[in-house]
Amino acid sequence: MKSRIRNKMEKIDKKNATTFEDHLEKRYGAPGTDQRIAFEAKAKAFAIGELIKEERRLSNMTQEQLALKTGTKKSFISRIENGKSDIQLSTLYKILEIGLGKKISFTIE
Repeated sequence: MKSRIRNKMEKIDKKNATTFEDHLEKRYGAPGTDQRIAFEAKAKAFAIGELIKEERRLSNMTQEQLALKTGTKKSFISRIENGKSDIQLSTLYKILEIGLGKKISFTIE
């Protein structure tokens, strides 16, 4: 008896479940729409900022030290790390390869 009730509850839960994609579509629109493209660009900027922040911390550097090494300002490094600033590829290269000694590799799918 309990097993039938449990099975029925699992079916109800699966029926009402939504995917992450469903949530994105509801909030930001379908892929390819202006609102969704803007969201995805911000999400990628945030991810790049987190990557830079983590690599900087692993290198035991402050934002100011990284800025001095790369010829930028501490406030600019902060804005990048917080996903608040767009970053040119040349600047990304300078920060990661020159400032942090890392190699950049891109994949296009």
